[in-house]
Amino acid sequence: MRLAFAGGGTGGHIAPGRRVLEALDERPAGLVWFTSGRAVEDRALAGLDESLAGIPWERVKGALEPPAGGAPGIGRIASRLLPEVWSARQKLKQHQSELLLGLGGFSALAPVLAARSLGIPCGWLEVNTISGRATRVLAPLCQRVWHAWEVTSRGRETDVVVGPPLEPSLFAEVDEPEARAAREAHGFDPERPLLVVLGGSQGALGLNRFVAAHAEELVAGGLSVLHQCGPGRTGEGAGALQSYRAVEFVEDVPSLLAGADLALARAGASTVAELGAARVPAVFVPHPASPDRHQHRNAELLGDGARVVDEAQLGAGCVELLIRLAGPQGAEERASMRATLSGKVPRDGARSVARELTGWLSS
Repeated sequence: MRLAFAGGGTGGHIAPGRRVLEALDERPAGLVWFTSGRAVEDRALAGLDESLAGIPWERVKGALEPPAGGAPGIGRIASRLLPEVWSARQKLKQHQSELLLGLGGFSALAPVLAARSLGIPCGWLEVNTISGRATRVLAPLCQRVWHAWEVTSRGRETDVVVGPPLEPSLFAEVDEPEARAAREAHGFDPERPLLVVLGGSQGALGLNRFVAAHAEELVAGGLSVLHQCGPGRTGEGAGALQSYRAVEFVEDVPSLLAGADLALARAGASTVAELGAARVPAVFVPHPASPDRHQHRNAELLGDGARVVDEAQLGAGCVELLIRLAGPQGAEERASMRATLSGKVPRDGARSVARELTGWLSS
């Protein structure tokens, strides 16, 4: 099985592909992965050599998406698309790819068109609750579209709802002794409630500013705080402070969430799915400029298992909410939120996609 993956630009487009690779029963004979070339992808792809265990693979960096982020404009697409398609055709032929899986973003545009021109079957993985421009353009060109959530499926023959591709360990039941051990393993007092701040793979300026301004109050209120700031952005954190730590990236999400009492987070699709699977009560602050308010829609998937606060409302009231909800006085409310989260996120999304990929190729 010789695979091609296409998608990048954010960690949320890379991580689902990695989960699908890990879930394959049959190890691929080779892999070519088309990405945008943005720096954030380097961290998301770190360790792939080891996990592929000697299987040859190549990362191909495209030039269609702007390096600074965001979707490309019409002019950029018009000037770069044909050379990108030609280059992708050459790579697909060189790697003898038998199937291409699109993971999201405009970095998948040229590879999907190239694969179609070569007669290579294409699938698409949609992890959001509102399909973006790239998905709306490319999913109709694919023979199969796997959806993380029912809301994006249109009921076509090509649509299959499988759940979000996640690490199976996120679904593990964690008792209080295990939660204390997880907090201690991450360098925190096991007896203090742990607030995890997740800004997404690129970090979130609004969350970083809020935490930097109020970390002392959160710590004084009895909390430990793990603050994921984003690549190169730990300087936006609160600095040296007991029971507080700023990191660029969370290396082991399941282990960290096992010790978390509460999360303050952006509402990207991957973050929402991970928190829901781990049954961690969350306060979501959707990105105010997310297209079609899709981060609000993402947060709504967890129902009463989460609270939503607009970024403009970040301030003293939110500090009080976090301290109350994460602390002893919020224990009953957290228990109710955890009960709501149970079963909200379908299991085995990555496994379902991996099985279909293998079966689809062999049929």
